[in-house]
Amino acid sequence: MIVRTTEEITGTDRDVADAGWRSKRIVLGGDKVGFSFHETTIQAGTVHEFHYANHVEAVWLIEGEATLTDLTNVVSYELGPGSMYLLNGHERHRIETRTQMRALCVFNPPVTGQEVHDENGVYPLVAVPE
Repeated sequence: MIVRTTEEITGTDRDVADAGWRSKRIVLGGDKVGFSFHETTIQAGTVHEFHYANHVEAVWLIEGEATLTDLTNVVSYELGPGSMYLLNGHERHRIETRTQMRALCVFNPPVTGQEVHDENGVYPLVAVPE
């Protein structure tokens, strides 16, 4: 059994921040459970483009308001608390926040915590160490 708190993750290598967003990686590939689980906060009034070409991501919004645009199909969705989106087709997408957005995210395959978005917003596929 694994028990962790976001408080104990804060300020460690599991607490990753970039321009306008922060991801607390609660479960990572090294935990050997087949997925990773993150709490992600995106600052109000920011715009971010992502493309998880190597991962499926499920996102459940628990705070904030934003517009999600599927850049693959050019369709937009309004998001608020209780909204969920699933990037099961590896869609390139843009998030435009109106208020601070906080979400719980699941990645499959799991991220290891060492990934960094490349110039296209993609996480490379990093193998989980044995």
